[in-house]
Amino acid sequence: MPAPTEQTEIIDDQPIFWRSAPCEGTPPLYLHGVPSNSDDWTAFLELTGGFAPDLPGFGRSSKRGGRDYTVEGYDRFIEWFCDFNELDKVQLLVHDWGSVGLSWAQRFPEKVERLVIINAVPLLAGYRWHRLARAWRTRVLGELIMGSTNRYVSKQLSREANVTPGPLPDQFLESVDAHFDQGTQRAILELYRTSPEAKLEALGANLGAITCPSLIIWGDQDPYIGGRFADDYAAALGGPSEVLHLPDAGHWPWFDRPDLIERVAGFFNG
Repeated sequence: MPAPTEQTEIIDDQPIFWRSAPCEGTPPLYLHGVPSNSDDWTAFLELTGGFAPDLPGFGRSSKRGGRDYTVEGYDRFIEWFCDFNELDKVQLLVHDWGSVGLSWAQRFPEKVERLVIINAVPLLAGYRWHRLARAWRTRVLGELIMGSTNRYVSKQLSREANVTPGPLPDQFLESVDAHFDQGTQRAILELYRTSPEAKLEALGANLGAITCPSLIIWGDQDPYIGGRFADDYAAALGGPSEVLHLPDAGHWPWFDRPDLIERVAGFFNG
């Protein structure tokens, strides 16, 4: 399969960066979380083709002040992105805050042919924000933490996010550090501060409308989101779901278990 290409186009009056690769059939759409970008998906795109945008506020996309960095704002962005690229139907993968794509999918369930959920922020009952998220949600404290976060701090914090001994891979940390500017920090703070737990539950009220086949993958040693939410997502969705619990993986489970990339590719290409 050809290597992914990169492009930047104006969508909703602002520059948006994405990677894409040709594929046969319905293209996958990969949505990253916090604090990363489409770099997460290069190896996936090489096997499946499809599209992977840098969400507004992240990576190389626009970080304009005053933009709507809420779940609702990202929901609308996904709609605009699909319209711009004439994507009438996609195979959707969401990780971490990529779960904003599930808000869009509840509005357009007919546009989702297959769904993969990987350690995604729960649009479900019973979730409580982890300690770093609670700090980010606190005014002044959140700004102080953001301002003091550098490559060294990120590297040390990342040690708890995976099961493989040591911090997350250097390539990942370099990508995050390269784009962790004030625009990204502002987007993260707004996204967390406009998302109390009760709102997350309400945002998932219509998950049952998503009736396509789904694959739910969870690194069970995720320090941020417990493994029970994999099963809760499966129960909430309206279609057939397979749940894959990984006791030997963390929040970015494909770093601990690189074989997951082929597992996802098999689901999308099957």
